[in-house]
Amino acid sequence: MARVAVLGAGSWGTTFAKVLAEAGSEVTLWARRAEVAEAVQNTRRNPDYLPGVVLPASLQATTDPQVALRGADIVALAIPAQSLRANLTAWTSDLPPDATLLSLAKGVELGTLQRMSQVVCEVTGAAAERVAVLSGPNLAMEIAVGQPTATVIACLDHERAVAVQQACVTGYFRPYTNTDVVGCELAGAYKNVIALACGMAVGMGMGANSIASIITRGLAETARLGVDLGAEAATFAGLAGMGDLVATCCSPLSRNRTFGARLGKGETLEQAQLATNGQVAEGVKTCSAITELAARRGVDVPLANGVHRVCHDGLSVQVLAAELLGRSTKPE
Repeated sequence: MARVAVLGAGSWGTTFAKVLAEAGSEVTLWARRAEVAEAVQNTRRNPDYLPGVVLPASLQATTDPQVALRGADIVALAIPAQSLRANLTAWTSDLPPDATLLSLAKGVELGTLQRMSQVVCEVTGAAAERVAVLSGPNLAMEIAVGQPTATVIACLDHERAVAVQQACVTGYFRPYTNTDVVGCELAGAYKNVIALACGMAVGMGMGANSIASIITRGLAETARLGVDLGAEAATFAGLAGMGDLVATCCSPLSRNRTFGARLGKGETLEQAQLATNGQVAEGVKTCSAITELAARRGVDVPLANGVHRVCHDGLSVQVLAAELLGRSTKPE
């Protein structure tokens, strides 16, 4: 039985902790706020993030990272991409020396343009073979109530990927393994940007043809950048690529799609943020990192560039749509 520390008690961290516990792993969930840890520990609920969901009796919660990390075989990092470095710096001295470090975050760090596994390696000094990432069509609330899904555990060390796989497999959560860390991470980050674009289209009143076109062309530019960075093209046709992209772009549960829809209706970034309880969709920051990364590599990413300009340069969604449709025609 694996001992797992899940650091971060938001909707996805709590959901993944639930999956692990129901898979038979010994799980401790770290929460930043005492009231969240107390609710999980004493009432088997996390009402702020998973209202109505009952958590397993075996799941433990704490606000002390040392307690959570003690003896852990796997450390799951459920921290937003732009906050990972600061949090991990504080935890590094308490990390078990051979634990597998599993990133649940989907993003590219602003400034450094590093993927999350690269941030983990740089901060902790861990070898790349110790770091795994999880990606796939994983909308937290659906999984929390036991709806079936599949996911990918990617790690350069296949045996570590298998160990994580065995720690979280249940009757409703089916993990596959992969060794393409670059592809799985980039796909997971990029899909939030494409979901913003799909949301914008929804907000403008566009239908299924438009959404399908954005998804398909978004996947093409994701794969184009990914292959340039060393990823395997086949990864983008799998769960971490197409699977995660479809779920995030089509579901009203997706924060990025919902946020984009508000922008498509004419709201400003600030208005959309107020309407989502002050939470900014991850893709709003990731689009800036991806466009800068693509520019450095000389890779054409028109959708990501457009989303960045809407979010940060004041471009209207209507002008973006006209620009994209007015691009010169070319072979697919």
